[in-house]
Amino acid sequence: MSEQDTDHRLRSVLPFRAEPAVVRGLRAMVGGQLAEWGLSAVIEGAELVVSELATNVIKHVGRGEAATLVVEVAGGRVRVELHDCSRLLPVPTTATHEDEGGRGMSLLAAVGADWGAVLTATGKAVWCELSADPEAPCRRLRRAEAVLATYRRDAEAMPLLERHTSRMLEESATDLIVDLLHWITARGGDSDALLDRAQMRFEAEWAPEDSPEAA
Repeated sequence: MSEQDTDHRLRSVLPFRAEPAVVRGLRAMVGGQLAEWGLSAVIEGAELVVSELATNVIKHVGRGEAATLVVEVAGGRVRVELHDCSRLLPVPTTATHEDEGGRGMSLLAAVGADWGAVLTATGKAVWCELSADPEAPCRRLRRAEAVLATYRRDAEAMPLLERHTSRMLEESATDLIVDLLHWITARGGDSDALLDRAQMRFEAEWAPEDSPEAA
């Protein structure tokens, strides 16, 4: 079921029963609806979100339970929202390499521009928003890849950075780290493990006498 509101919002409402066999059909319906709306660039991300949200209902609410998937386009974003009868809100957890699950909310955070959960009159709704701009999901990844590709080539230009303030450099460094975390997560890597490895390598290589103050 789909509709177009008078304020030009596109909306599709898909009631379903929480069964494993239904998930593939939901993905296909959402993908087809987004293609019809001219939003093919976000189909892959939306399908991942649909799979995660529907699977969570099966695991944590129960097989056969009634649920409703709502897909809406408004304000430059695609919102995927799943309503179920449970009033237990999801809690983000940190999964380790050995864990088979526990990465659901992290996946929503990595794929979407924003996500959240709210209580409703009949249970709860968990939602995830993706940018309808086809360039937005890849913007951070491209920036990180550009830095990785040109890092050594541009190393000799480092003295030019001395023209900038220390605060500006720190902010740029923070932005770079965030971009790299997006980059590794989007490729199925573990951002926490990456940070741990980087920290251990830093501590192994960095000594107090290496600091500028000690020079």
